[in-house]
Amino acid sequence: MFKYKRNQSLLGGAFTTAELIFHAVVRNIRSQHSNAVLAIVINIVQVVLLVSVFYLIMSLLGRFTGVAKIRGEQILFLLSGVFLFLTNIKSVNSIAGVGSGNNPMTLHSPMTMMVMLAAAAFGILYTQLVSILVILFAYNVAVNPIEIQEPGGAFAMLVLSWFTGCSIGLVLLALRPWFPRTVEILKNVYRRMNMVFSGKMFVGNALGGFALTMFAWNPLFHIIDQCRGFIFRNYFPRNSSWEYALWVGIVLTMIGLLAEFYTRKQVSKSWDARR
Repeated sequence: MFKYKRNQSLLGGAFTTAELIFHAVVRNIRSQHSNAVLAIVINIVQVVLLVSVFYLIMSLLGRFTGVAKIRGEQILFLLSGVFLFLTNIKSVNSIAGVGSGNNPMTLHSPMTMMVMLAAAAFGILYTQLVSILVILFAYNVAVNPIEIQEPGGAFAMLVLSWFTGCSIGLVLLALRPWFPRTVEILKNVYRRMNMVFSGKMFVGNALGGFALTMFAWNPLFHIIDQCRGFIFRNYFPRNSSWEYALWVGIVLTMIGLLAEFYTRKQVSKSWDARR
């Protein structure tokens, strides 16, 4: 009745793990909505609403204050910021919301914490990629043809935004069993701060002095500014660096993994009972 499956080779183990991650990704996407297609549609609507709001804000600011702009498609300028912003924020929330080491899902022998983390991360990446492709295709066909100078570089910045979001979420995940209320506050603070300090409505080259120091700490600002350098032909970012965001992501991933492994050994059901 009960069987224990042992993989005979490294390749077989890789395929088994990949299959497990695939089913966990499907479960995560379906958990957002009973219909997977509607889950993606809801995400698309969120992007469209955000772009519409920021387009209205920039139009009003540009009329009264003369906000600096990049020569090119203004909608593409906004989409590049909103896409990366949502990818980063949703990655943080998804990874930080993964069950702890005593989660009932981890009691099943094939399921591990690393599989759950990978499923949460790839589920967000899949949803965001499909949403981006649908929106860009619809705009290109129905409104105006889109020209992206270096699509490969722009896609790399999208992946980097996802990676840094996952690394930040991993650190918050490790802290959550110890300080659950503090982690919720930190998630909200990070999301609110990035509404402004991600730089999705500003041109990086137009910032200087004190204004630049308000944005330079944020890896998402560097990613968005570099992404616009890959998208627009006449924009060459000089106040940002994608290497900074990459190293921040790597360092936070290492810290998060170490903290998660330690927390998993210490966590107990009694912690939740005391709260």
